[in-house]
Amino acid sequence: MTAAALRALHHGPDLPLVLPGPWDAGSAKVFADAGFPALATPSAGIAASLGYEDGSTPAEEMFAAVAQIVRAVDVPVSADVEAGYGLSAKELVGRLADAGAVGCNLEDSDQVSGVLREPEAQADWLARVRAEAGDALVINARIDTFLQGVEGAEEAIVRGRLYAEAGADCVYPILAPPSLLAEIAAGIGLPVNAVVTPGGPAPRELGALGASRITFGPGLQHRAMAAVAEIADQLQEGLRVPS
Repeated sequence: MTAAALRALHHGPDLPLVLPGPWDAGSAKVFADAGFPALATPSAGIAASLGYEDGSTPAEEMFAAVAQIVRAVDVPVSADVEAGYGLSAKELVGRLADAGAVGCNLEDSDQVSGVLREPEAQADWLARVRAEAGDALVINARIDTFLQGVEGAEEAIVRGRLYAEAGADCVYPILAPPSLLAEIAAGIGLPVNAVVTPGGPAPRELGALGASRITFGPGLQHRAMAAVAEIADQLQEGLRVPS
């Protein structure tokens, strides 16, 4: 599947575009078989499936996991590659292509320090990725201002405009208050990605509030593992000798 197909899904006619987050080939196949038109891997979900803490997965293992997911399905796959693992734009685009991903999520927090990168530096980085990829990659530019405790839409919009000028296809102001989604979308002029959080609005509600793209972070993997934990408890109960 092509980046053009994934890019088109961000503009309708069926919005919001709901992208389940598979953490392995098996979960990817379940979501694709259910009829979802595209998938978006969560770095934290894949990390957990591989036994790593979020943010500590070696790049080689992350790209290998993405490749396994892509091979399992016939729908477009976007890959969360965190802050790019210190790779050059050319190396990053090449590894994504080798894995078969036609989209990527790139965050603007520094991978080492965890603090926000200067927006101009992040925009320059995104522009280099765009130049290397051409139209063959859908770039979702994550904006971490709300994650880092910056209140209000202003800083997110400033960053988002720079990222749009650099060639991003959509922006992801992670953990933005749902009430600000419409303002952010109007201020940046690109499709906005919103994440479903426990107890928060459902995907269609987020769409009505201004989001064009919906993802779940590691939430679906967490729910699946909670089900596995329940099965394990039931198995243990079955093994116990009645008192």
